[in-house]
Amino acid sequence: MAGIEEVARLAGVSTATVSRALSGRGHVSPASKAKVEDAAARLGYVVSSSASSLASGRTRNVGVVIPFLNRWFFSSVLEGAQRALLRKGYDLTLYNLSGEGDERAKVFEHFLLRQRVDAVIAVSLELTAHEVERLHALGKPLVGVGGPIPGVRTLSIDDVGVARLATEHLIGLGHRRIAHIGGTHEFDLDFHLPTNRRLGYEQALRDAGIEPDPALFAPADFTIRGGYHAAKQLLGVPHLRPTAIFAASDEMAIGTILAARDLGLVVPRDVSVAGVDDHDLSEFFGLTTVSQFPRGQGEQAVEILMEELEPSSDATPPAAVPLPYELRVRSSTSRPADG
Repeated sequence: MAGIEEVARLAGVSTATVSRALSGRGHVSPASKAKVEDAAARLGYVVSSSASSLASGRTRNVGVVIPFLNRWFFSSVLEGAQRALLRKGYDLTLYNLSGEGDERAKVFEHFLLRQRVDAVIAVSLELTAHEVERLHALGKPLVGVGGPIPGVRTLSIDDVGVARLATEHLIGLGHRRIAHIGGTHEFDLDFHLPTNRRLGYEQALRDAGIEPDPALFAPADFTIRGGYHAAKQLLGVPHLRPTAIFAASDEMAIGTILAARDLGLVVPRDVSVAGVDDHDLSEFFGLTTVSQFPRGQGEQAVEILMEELEPSSDATPPAAVPLPYELRVRSSTSRPADG
């Protein structure tokens, strides 16, 4: 196989330019990059990952740690990160912590500390000071997604604000009896997402002069099935039935819509439903939701990580970067029938 010298000669550039163009590291003009890629293709030249690792001391591999793989939000963040890493010429190693409780210790005490990854993205995991110190001691840059982590650059969503926005939308339509389907204690371990979304829901109610009713809260597990069963409990007694339900995720909101239909109710005539995420199925179900752009979160995490791996002279110190969110009004919400 041809070597880097032959590629440089055919492209009319230096070997250093060839290296930068094919590795994706360092600046190369678009014209030179095109010449190098054309020459490499004509000669059948492929960069040796082992040689590149030996020369740079890096594996060009990033570890991504997530708590669940079978949830749409986490798989969407992962998809965004993978696409961005691919553009940067990096591989991705996934660590899914949805199994036994000791998996987290194994990942942070053994796998990530081996010289297999250059950096780590932690999604919706509230890392301990010890976990952060171990990674930083080995010089492995770290970016968090989901909430603030001391000493780490993170992308943080305002879960209280997200819930307030959805609930205020329902209040603005004239609803007063608004139920909430939130997470169980199992999902409150990292960044307290279920608690914060319930707080935002209750704050919005109190600001409108409505005292939250504990009977209008139902816990679930952030799945369509969980939302379905929770909604059946809330909607099953006609004289206690809420006129609107705010679910802490779109999957639970979709389950709510299905439960309402099975009970003979019409959404939104009999009950309005709002969720959070902007799931791929939300438009199909006409679901009003608060979008938090998970694929964009994954891509933005990679951009920050690249700044950590290749810092400039004006590198940004660790800080929490607020993530955008946006209300998307569709056909699952309307004024109450008696409004």
